[in-house]
Amino acid sequence: MSSPKQQIFLCAINNILSGTCKEDCKFCTQSVRYHADIERYSYKDIGQIVSEAKAAKANGALGYCLVTAGKGLDDKKVDFVARAAQAVKAEVRDLNLIACNGTASKEQLRYLKQHGIDSYNHNLETSERYYADICTTHAWSERYETCENVKSVGLALCSGGIFGMGETKEDRDALLNAIASLSPESTPLNFYHPNPALPIKARNIELDEAVAIIKKARALLGEDKLLMVAGGRELLFNGKENLMFESGANAMVIGNYLTTKGIEASSDQEMLDRLGYKVATSCDTH
Repeated sequence: MSSPKQQIFLCAINNILSGTCKEDCKFCTQSVRYHADIERYSYKDIGQIVSEAKAAKANGALGYCLVTAGKGLDDKKVDFVARAAQAVKAEVRDLNLIACNGTASKEQLRYLKQHGIDSYNHNLETSERYYADICTTHAWSERYETCENVKSVGLALCSGGIFGMGETKEDRDALLNAIASLSPESTPLNFYHPNPALPIKARNIELDEAVAIIKKARALLGEDKLLMVAGGRELLFNGKENLMFESGANAMVIGNYLTTKGIEASSDQEMLDRLGYKVATSCDTH
């Protein structure tokens, strides 16, 4: 008699301030430097954020991430994210609320925690060595320090990176080791999605390499953490999503990404049903 397959944790993203970033990250359409053809707007209406949170929860999401464009937090942004978090928590039960707002101080992170944020997402993106090749306006060390700040104030840490931006295998290994050194509660693995406006024109990763990355991440992070396949999964795993989960992933992003349309939530549910996986109904990963 075969053992039951694991449950899959679902997370949804809400881009609540879009396309206003002044940094030069070569992988990101949110930067104003590259004039990517995306929807750009200032602070999204909080009522709309709550409605979209309800829709995400109805689609099975347990994680809900409030993302703002820009290098990091300032007073206005902290206040807005806090008010949005309080509004969501007041109307949507049992939702793990994640903030993703760039570099952040301990004081800012404490404020978000006090107002309903459960977890903070800040990705290392790539290895420390390669980072200067894809971003010159802030240092990799600032990212790592923010992740340390997250842990120091008692928020759950979500930290991962992007693969396929021209980095070497050694860079990929260094990134995974750096992530593991932070012992995050969840780790999103993204695979570069080219956009004609961006300086990085093509991705240098194949399916077998993505599978190997997931396996290594699981081995480094341990069995009790969330390992999430996020942006770009539909490009590499289309029709072979079973490989994501068989390699160690136990979570994925549903719906749209920050500025890129994703797969319909109903299609993902059909995929999970077809593969024999259940959608997780609790944030407990054990």
